[in-house]
Amino acid sequence: MARVWLADPVKTLGNVNAAWAGDRGEPDARVRAALVAAGSSQPDAYLAAVAALCGARLLLPIVAGGDEAGEGPDPHRHAEMAAVLIRSASGASGALAFTGLDALTAFGAAARPVPCTLDEVAGTAVEAGASAIVIDVAGPQSLVIEGELLDRLASGQRLVALDDGWGWLSLAR
Repeated sequence: MARVWLADPVKTLGNVNAAWAGDRGEPDARVRAALVAAGSSQPDAYLAAVAALCGARLLLPIVAGGDEAGEGPDPHRHAEMAAVLIRSASGASGALAFTGLDALTAFGAAARPVPCTLDEVAGTAVEAGASAIVIDVAGPQSLVIEGELLDRLASGQRLVALDDGWGWLSLAR
């Protein structure tokens, strides 16, 4: 059974991407189809799903942590927003991300969605000490990204399909 806990307070998600203004949290059907295909035995389906996620809006769940004692407004209370991490039975930790509000709500309705890109989620995962990203942990189809893929994504790179395989795109910031 997986255990859920909070990462250290989120420090890098203060400026939500204006590209997502007006987003209502609907999942991208193309991304969901890629996740389903990644669960099959199709060659390159896993990398195709990661590449699809690189161009998608994801929702990073954050929750309030810290001093939540008492009720009602209290100027002396202190709470910080933190990314939600999950720990597997083996002890590995993963940062969560969701392709749609439906998948986030299936996991936990108390979490607040922060729209972001996969490289931003990867950066948050690395900052929090997680060894993986778990996409849509509660379904409809989950996917785990770890190892070298996680490191490359966290450095701001995005996986892209090429005519003869796969490559990395570095975005100018």
